[in-house]
Parts: sequence; structure tokens; C-alpha cells
Amino acid sequence: MLINTYSAASVGIDAVIVTVEVHATPGYDFTLVGLPDTAVKEGHERILSAIQVSGIRLPQRQYTINMSPADLKKEGAAFDLTLAIGQLAATEIVQSRLLSQFLILGELSLDGHLRPVHGCLPIALAAKSNGFRGVILPAENANEAGVVNGIEVYGFEHLTDVIAFLNSEQPAEPVHVDVNELLGSYAFPTDIDFAEVRGQQEVRRAIEIAAAGGHNIIMIGPPGAGKSMMAKRIPTILPPMTLSEALETTKIYSVSGKLRKSNSASGLTSNSEAGKQRNGLASLIVQRPFRSPHHTITDVTLVGGGNNPQPGEVSLAHNGVLFLDELAEFKRTALEVLRQPLEDGHITVARNKLSVDYPAHFMLVAAMNPCPCGHYGDLAHPCTCTPAQRHRYMSRISGPLLDRIDIQCHIDAVSYNDLRQKADGEPSAAIRERVVKARAIQTERFSGTAIHCNAQMTPKMVRHYCQPDAQAEQQLRMAMELYGLSARAYDRILKVARTIADLDAVIHPDQPVTNTLNASQLLQAIQFRQLDRSDWGE
Repeated sequence: MLINTYSAASVGIDAVIVTVEVHATPGYDFTLVGLPDTAVKEGHERILSAIQVSGIRLPQRQYTINMSPADLKKEGAAFDLTLAIGQLAATEIVQSRLLSQFLILGELSLDGHLRPVHGCLPIALAAKSNGFRGVILPAENANEAGVVNGIEVYGFEHLTDVIAFLNSEQPAEPVHVDVNELLGSYAFPTDIDFAEVRGQQEVRRAIEIAAAGGHNIIMIGPPGAGKSMMAKRIPTILPPMTLSEALETTKIYSVSGKLRKSNSASGLTSNSEAGKQRNGLASLIVQRPFRSPHHTITDVTLVGGGNNPQPGEVSLAHNGVLFLDELAEFKRTALEVLRQPLEDGHITVARNKLSVDYPAHFMLVAAMNPCPCGHYGDLAHPCTCTPAQRHRYMSRISGPLLDRIDIQCHIDAVSYNDLRQKADGEPSAAIRERVVKARAIQTERFSGTAIHCNAQMTPKMVRHYCQPDAQAEQQLRMAMELYGLSARAYDRILKVARTIADLDAVIHPDQPVTNTLNASQLLQAIQFRQLDRSDWGE
């Protein structure tokens, strides 16, 4: 008897439908073809044990199983349940009526229980786009797949539960996650706040501009000046994620197996008592990621790849912040691979027969000392480094990489008076309110496009939305000639000036938002290109 069951394989952050054809004939043999890896092949032993322990007798047959498309490598244990149901259906233990309507996936333990697998959200989205009624998967993955509207998601604990459902012997309720409730219930972190930062008004202003426009920023200053402290508070002033951003970020964490455990099924609704009490993987990431890899990180871990390509830190920071502390201590090769995602917003991982794209729209926040001893330019602590040592230290960061960082600012040590001031600084909530309003202006500006913020503008958009007036044009020309700025720096100055203009419109709501930039806005943006100046630090 020939039976077809359906599953899916993750390719990048998307999924490809896999048809599992099971042919049972008289005899006793097992043949599995279609480029399965070792984990898929070993699934046969898990399946036999799970079926036997569950009290089901699988007839002795010659099973020939093909996993199509045959040229796509099938990896992992997520095909266990699909293969098991296919063999049971081929021997008429499971009815085949519903098999064409569902994608089936899950890892089997030896006793028949279903274990969670990776990539369920992309697979649920693939089920919807390919016209399937729904998905059948482990209970722990139900929350994750349940965020997809328009399909039925059934989560089960054991192989026998799946069999009973497919044979219409045991009713089950689909799991649904209220996505709007999840997004609306997100609360910004309260354990850290910009109110705790003392002094550093200029840098706080630079960070606010960076957050408002999604710009990359680097802070250079002596140890203890507050670089890391302020960087860790940036998520508290970023706007909430939209639904499309949340889904895209969750897909990345889903395929990489990094969805954290959820102690409560927030937003989960089910008529079954088990569904109401079920705890599983987080259904949706609603907090913008903040990734802070150590400077010993490898190139592959930073940008993604490996024998079985996985997303790297730049993709895990998608729609959030990638914080590189002690930037000059990172390997030169690791930093140079950042150039493509910073420019294109995605990273391409190419292998012999496979090429995958991972999204990587992140806000780069970097911090470093100005020299090996850390005190160059600090009046309170004389620098002990020679000019050659300072030059070698700064040369660890290449010009092309710095060119892609929109805002470059120097940070001074905090004075005693600032440290002792009793009044708190401006809280994150107040800064975030301005940032959110500035982003709203940008959302309206770029409506109907894939652009979310000023930093992502294309050159054509820069020419249209960033038009300096006569005085600003003169200031920009002088800066370009004086500092020898590149064409890329020219565009980034205009993007930062556009964000400054948007923040000005937030402060003065009675003034209309136009495409014109004035001299004050351009000068502020130019001041944030400090590393392009030959006299920096003198």
C-alpha cells in the first residue's frame, strides 16, 4: 500500500514542504531514500521502540520510504513522527483520510512521547501558504506555531494521542495564540533606566538620535566613563516591535532552537484543560533582541554558517541591538565580515549545494577605548602610550567598517560633580516617548515599502527626503572637502540629519515635517563623524 504524509524542512528561516512516500509490500526490510542525514536514519530505531512500547503491533513488511524533494538534504529528528505515521498508515493502523490535510512533525522518544523540535513557526507559515488545513506537532511547540492565524495547530504529548486524533477516536482542540494580546502586554524593562546615568548629556543625545533612526553608533572613551552602562539601556528607549518584526525575529530564534521556555501560556486559548495548563516554548518574541557577544567570538558564530548553516549573532540581533564592547579587541576578520550585513541588511551563507539568506537589520552599538591604556585625551589620567601604539590600536578598526557607522562620538570621564548630583537624569520613558513619535513619522514616510527607519533608506530615498537648504548645502560641502569624507559618509550624514529633523518635529509639533534640512541639523550630524576627522583626539 502506498501512503503520502507531509512534513517540512527549514531552509534559512523559511520552510520547504517535504512529501514522505511510504510503500509497504510483503517481506521484511526497511529502505529510506531522499538524502536523509544520520539523525533521520536513526529515527527508524526510535520509531520501532515508540510503537512497540505504546502497545501497537507494526506488521512485518518491506517498507520503502522516499522523502521528496530528493535533492534537499533532510536533517534532524523532526521527521520521526511523520515517518511513524506513514508506516502505520501504510499498514492501515492509521486512517489516511486526514493525512493530506496536515503537516506532521516531531521527535519521538523511545517510550512514544513527543519531544519539541526547531523551526515550527516557519513550518506553520509554510503550511498556511501551501493550503494545508494545519499542523500536528509536539505540545511544547504548540504555542510557537499557534501564532499563525488561518490554520489549525494541534499539539500532542504522545504518539498514541496523534493516532487517536487521526482515527477520529479522540477529539482535540486547536491551539490559538492571541498575538495582539502578546504584543500589547509587553512591558519595557524596569530594572535598568537612563535615569541612572550621570552626566554625559552629549552622548545621551547621540544615543537618542541613534535609537530614533535605527543608526549605528560607536562610543570611544576612557574606562569607567559609562559606555557599557548606556549601551545596555538602549533597549529601554527603543519602540515596541510591530507584528511583522516580531514574527521575523521569532522565526530566526525558532530555526536556531533558541526560543526560551515560557512559564505561562500567555495568549494561549484552548477548550481542553491540558491546553490551558500547557507550558511550552515562548510563542512570540515581543522584546527587541540585545546581543552582546564576547570579543573572542569566531567569524562563523558572529555572522552565521557552519556545516549545517545556522543564524549568527548578527541575525539573532535582527530588529534589535548588536553590542560589541571593546571593539578593538575583536579579531580583524570577524569585524570585516560585518561589512555586508551592515550595508545590505542580510547575510548570505553559501555552501557547496546550498545558499541561504538570513536577515540582519540590526542597530550596531560599539564601544572602545581610544588607546591601549585607555586614557588618551583624558586630562585626569595622562596617556602612557606612544603615538605608534595608539595608531596601531585604532588601525584595528578598518576605515570601511567605520564608514558604515553613522554616529561616532567621544565620551569623557564622568566628573565628580555629576556623580554626586542627587537628581536623577531623564528617565528612559521620556526618551522613549520622543523616539516612538519620531519612528511614527518615519513609518508614515515609508508606508508601503520595506523600509522601517531612516537608517535603512536607499540612495534614491536619501535624495528625495534629505534635501539641505542653501546654508546647509554650503556647510556640507565644506565638511566633505575639509575632512575628505567618502560618498558613503555623505549619505549617512544626511540620514542622521533627517532623524535630527524628525526629533525636532517631535519637540515642535506645530511645525510641519518637510524634506528640507537646515544648517543646524546638518552641523549636528557632521559633528557625529568624529573619527573621520584627522584632528580627532588632539
